[in-house]
Amino acid sequence: MSGPRTPKGRAKETHLRLAEEYPEAICELDHKNPYELLAATILSAQCTDKRVNMVTPALFKRYPTPKDLAEANLSELEEIVRSTGFYASKAKNLLGMAQRLVEVYDSEVPGNMEDLTSLPGVGRKTANVVRSVDLGLPGLPVDTHVGRLARRLELTEETDPVKIEMALNPMIPADERGSFSLRLILHGRRVCPSRKPRCEECTLNDFCPSSNL
Repeated sequence: MSGPRTPKGRAKETHLRLAEEYPEAICELDHKNPYELLAATILSAQCTDKRVNMVTPALFKRYPTPKDLAEANLSELEEIVRSTGFYASKAKNLLGMAQRLVEVYDSEVPGNMEDLTSLPGVGRKTANVVRSVDLGLPGLPVDTHVGRLARRLELTEETDPVKIEMALNPMIPADERGSFSLRLILHGRRVCPSRKPRCEECTLNDFCPSSNL
């Protein structure tokens, strides 16, 4: 194995190569504003972006603003989001999120991490998605793909998403953390899945410690 020998060196080289491989790395959740992205990301837990994108047009037509969603009937909301799975808890979180946005933040999605994670259903991953994609703030969302690739590249040994984020943050410029995460997710889906990674096709295989799994 040639190439960078330190975690930070591998992170930098990974970022450069994946930027060439996936120049148009964008969030695949359809949305028009931070409120819609926040709601869509809550729905994306244990669900594909494709499925969420099938549900959100009806959701946002019925509840176009946080105030509309805050006044929703819970049973009606459950029916709209049912196909995303875990619909009861997701509907409850959407309702609680919207009510808190209206009551505390004047219907505006806050940018501060502590404020975002005070919203029902919003953890650091969701907060980082909204911060990096729509608010122009640093954020490195860690999902299963990001965690898996970070360990395979030996950028970290951590398994906890928050600890993975904290390990990766110093390796990547603040304004590029969101795009780094998006590209790791794309690469994880297309080339480096959990089972049978296609190492022979991988643009990172000459320095990845886990190549030829």
